[in-house]
Amino acid sequence: MNVLLDLSARLIDELGEQLASPPQLAHDALLVRLDNGVALELRFTPAGEYSIGWSHGDTSMRIDTAPVHPELATYPNHLHGRDGTARADPLTDPQRSPWENLRAVIEHVRADPLLREL
Repeated sequence: MNVLLDLSARLIDELGEQLASPPQLAHDALLVRLDNGVALELRFTPAGEYSIGWSHGDTSMRIDTAPVHPELATYPNHLHGRDGTARADPLTDPQRSPWENLRAVIEHVRADPLLREL
């Protein structure tokens, strides 16, 4: 099954009460709105690469696996923070499943959308 379809179904089944609306499939992304106003845009490739972006108010952040920051301890995954700078990714791991990574991100952005505590 397509990873985005699988994630959509799992979101509804396991976290449905935390969603503001059902997930929406776009051409190559899954769009998710949480009950706290966070909007997520998810992209996963069959090769295991991913981009998990979210916005809250005027602030956008993103975790991705583009291999562009070899100086970071979590290379290739990294977090684009509130100020736009890249830093080590405190939430995801390319060795985990897409669901495990997405669930970790959702858990944190529901509690603290701007990841001030990390």
